[in-house]
Amino acid sequence: MHIGLTATDRQDLAWEPSRVTPRLTSQMLNRLALALAIAFLAEPALAQSPPRAVSGTVVDADSRAPIPNARLSLNQALTTTDVAGRFTLPVPAGRITVLVEAAGYFPLAADLTVPEGGLSGTELAIARDTGFATSVAVTAPTPAAAPATAVVAPVAVLRTPGALDNVFRTLQTLPGVAATEEFGSRLAVRGGSPDQNLTVMDGVEIHDPYRLFGLTSAFNPETIERFELSTGGFSVLYGDRLSSLLVVENRDGTRSQALAGSASLSITDTNLVLEGKLPGKAVGSWLVTGRRTYYDLVAAPLTGQQFPGFADLQAKGVWEAAPGRTLTVFGLRSRQDAAITIDEDDARGEFQDDTENDLAWARFDASVGARGQSHTVIGYSDTRSTFGVDASFENTSRRSNAPREESYGTANVVFNRALSVKDLSLRQEFVFALGSHVLETGVEVHDLSTSLRFEIDGDRNPGAANGSSQQGGAGLPDLLDSSQQSTRAGAWFQDTFPVGSRGSLQAGMRLDRPGTTGELLFSPRLSGSLSVSAATRIKAAVGLYTQSPGYEKLAQGDYVLDFSSETALRSERATQASAGVARDLPGGVAIKVEGYYKDFTDLLIGQLETETARRARVARYDFPGNLQSSIPVAPLITTLPTNDGRGQSYGFDVFLSRTSPPAGAKLSGWTSYTWGRTTRDAYGRRYDFEYDRRHAFTMVAAYRFTPRWELAATVRAASGFPRTAPLGVRVAAIEDTADRDGDGVTDEVLPDRDAIGRLIYEVNFGSVANLNQARLPVFARVDLRATWRPRGAAGRWELYAEIINLLNRENAGALDPRLEYDPTADQPRIVEERDQSIPRLPTVGVRFRF
Repeated sequence: MHIGLTATDRQDLAWEPSRVTPRLTSQMLNRLALALAIAFLAEPALAQSPPRAVSGTVVDADSRAPIPNARLSLNQALTTTDVAGRFTLPVPAGRITVLVEAAGYFPLAADLTVPEGGLSGTELAIARDTGFATSVAVTAPTPAAAPATAVVAPVAVLRTPGALDNVFRTLQTLPGVAATEEFGSRLAVRGGSPDQNLTVMDGVEIHDPYRLFGLTSAFNPETIERFELSTGGFSVLYGDRLSSLLVVENRDGTRSQALAGSASLSITDTNLVLEGKLPGKAVGSWLVTGRRTYYDLVAAPLTGQQFPGFADLQAKGVWEAAPGRTLTVFGLRSRQDAAITIDEDDARGEFQDDTENDLAWARFDASVGARGQSHTVIGYSDTRSTFGVDASFENTSRRSNAPREESYGTANVVFNRALSVKDLSLRQEFVFALGSHVLETGVEVHDLSTSLRFEIDGDRNPGAANGSSQQGGAGLPDLLDSSQQSTRAGAWFQDTFPVGSRGSLQAGMRLDRPGTTGELLFSPRLSGSLSVSAATRIKAAVGLYTQSPGYEKLAQGDYVLDFSSETALRSERATQASAGVARDLPGGVAIKVEGYYKDFTDLLIGQLETETARRARVARYDFPGNLQSSIPVAPLITTLPTNDGRGQSYGFDVFLSRTSPPAGAKLSGWTSYTWGRTTRDAYGRRYDFEYDRRHAFTMVAAYRFTPRWELAATVRAASGFPRTAPLGVRVAAIEDTADRDGDGVTDEVLPDRDAIGRLIYEVNFGSVANLNQARLPVFARVDLRATWRPRGAAGRWELYAEIINLLNRENAGALDPRLEYDPTADQPRIVEERDQSIPRLPTVGVRFRF
């Protein structure tokens, strides 16, 4: 494959050696927009005329989230809701009774009066079953959820402007959640790092939840029942992460039709979902879905350029073998590939990025007596990724102080990385309702096989201030080839019970034994809720959390650590506390105010060079006396791990939402404000954490002008992340293997010079004392979407047009230091340019269900 790239593109790709995927810049996104414009030249014709009917939405009575695949019936008339919970049911005029049924919910018989013209805008709310079979009598209260828990309906993912059908981009609009970069999907949650987030799908841990360089996710919103994010204080049912928990539940296929489905086309991929009931007398359903990028197929022949792509195939089957006995099987296969060849005057090289994900699990649900239930899940996941670079290009952060462009240095990047994570897991859960108590207990075991190999033969990245940075830090070794075989086990017990008539408590204990450390870890957790009135609730939670060392976590991290070293390591720990108050307001509006505090201990960081290693490195510099100040004498951060890190995070947020407005209301959405402070204690100093964000405001709003037309917008503004700013320039060094200075030594480092003898300079970021002492500029972005439903909310078609970054604001995910000629001095000057920003990007999409 061949594609033309600018110098900025090449640097962004080359300096992401250990991350699973490279960054993409605005120039590359502009090319992607061109490809999308070509791919969307044709639109389908639309025509439909519905009969007299009842139409509306089926929602969860508690969360008010739309419920897909709910079954509505009246005599012989039958229909099911779509992914947005919408339905249209042909009915006669007059008084009728509609039966509403959905998996996991109690049935509802709704009495309606239908006028001659039909009835629209009907909202039918059904109550969630606690998950027990019909033979189980549950009298205990609903478990007290932690205060920092948000349920995201799949329809919100599909309709949030700027989300691109990606749940992680929708989660970025919630309080306490920050995107680590504008293009990708990694999250920093309430002072945590991306590797501290746990993602679980149907009880199985997901190690690589991203696709297409983070532009989209591994989860297809068309096939998801719900997303639930806990930004802190999650229960003892899950462990081995410090910051957040994302629970993803796949929905079952429809049981009302032999064949149904939907199709969609968006900026990232085309998507087909097929589903139906099991054949014959078997009770259950099946669902098959496939996604694939399309622009690489459509635009490549027309533009002469190729683009990265991915494809995945997913299937789920559910069989009710007997009352209270259900077997579910699931499989997912995903492939991503990207190959770029550069052949230009000032650059030449190749980039290759391949990722493979395979996942399979089987689940058996069974009633245990009259008051209990068992859930058994056996899963296997296999994630493999390779990334290689062999390129040389102009390095704008390294040059002599000469007016000509050829004064820039050359970066030679030769790098190969391979990451593998294999996880064979077993999870057994038991739930019992005993009097007013709900008791939950279980065990989980993970047989993990992980490996990391990377080899660097070329230059390091001078812009990486931390030596262990995934972006080519100076402390990375030439070769790291490490693997781990370990068994991680956990067990838990939890009791949920009422306190008086208005309160409830959830108390639990978790026991973990990670094979990588051999520790026995106890994590007590407690949460409670109190209904002050019918409209006001208070919730609080406190608990201990642990996270064991492992390459399966570092895959989402920012730094490289070598776990093959003989250093005895401990699990990272965090003590968390949070409290909040929620109140329901008139008009379907709800408001929540929450505060949180986290104390991190035993955090894994890279060790500083030993004094012996530092002296040996510095001794190789053969610089004259007047250039001694350019020698980097401060110790570098290495990849050898240590538990010497600590940290604190605290703050509060306000969340105002109207996600399920009353019938006839035109405005819906949510808005939030978060204030937070996060620090780290390491290397003998306290400094702001990489993702410390003091202020963040988000608003997602949709206005329905008519049943056919809707306009929505996402508005975000936030203070910039901390960054390490350049302190100035220093003389660049070059390895002397040819005795350039004639002193007979061939294992030394000399001052670098250009072709006519001028000194070459590079950016100087100083020592660890300079880490994160500056800030990036304020981030702000507006995304706008217009949606047209030709037959209203109950119709089969939905078309939308969207503009990402409507105002074309050039945000700064980083400030790239560029050296420019300075005629007034003997050294070049530093000019910082904004980088890693998404440009204005128009998109269109279409969805159809059948």
